[in-house]
Amino acid sequence: MVVVHISARVDYAMRALTVLAVDEGERVTCEALAQAQAIPARFLEGILTALRRAGIVASQRGVDGGYRLARPAGQIAVADVIRALDGPLAEVRGMRPEQSEYIGPAKALQEVWIAARASLRDVLEHVTVADIAHGELPQYVVALTAAPDAWTSH
Repeated sequence: MVVVHISARVDYAMRALTVLAVDEGERVTCEALAQAQAIPARFLEGILTALRRAGIVASQRGVDGGYRLARPAGQIAVADVIRALDGPLAEVRGMRPEQSEYIGPAKALQEVWIAARASLRDVLEHVTVADIAHGELPQYVVALTAAPDAWTSH
């Protein structure tokens, strides 16, 4: 079974970004973001620093300081956040799937890994922070969640 691991860093980042998306343009302190989503503030601070370096959030120091989205929430995909915090969406033994090589009966395995990454991209590159914050997911994503086995773990 292939396990897609969503790190705590990505989960916390997405939760904080949705708060910023609700009042887009307003600056919010790290402490307020942390409190709004029950996230450890010290952990969130490091996440926000990485998101700032990636150009996803902007920060301002001082009395009126805080964080805001660096670009519109509709232009920030979940995949952007994952890549900024954790790197590529899919790796095989630390390499990109297209860099893996197999021989004999395992030759087609590379295509399986590439297809798995493409499947992830179909969702993660097309769902934005705005979609999540406003509860308006793309219809094909909603349809995926309606599949009979979508909510069960195997």
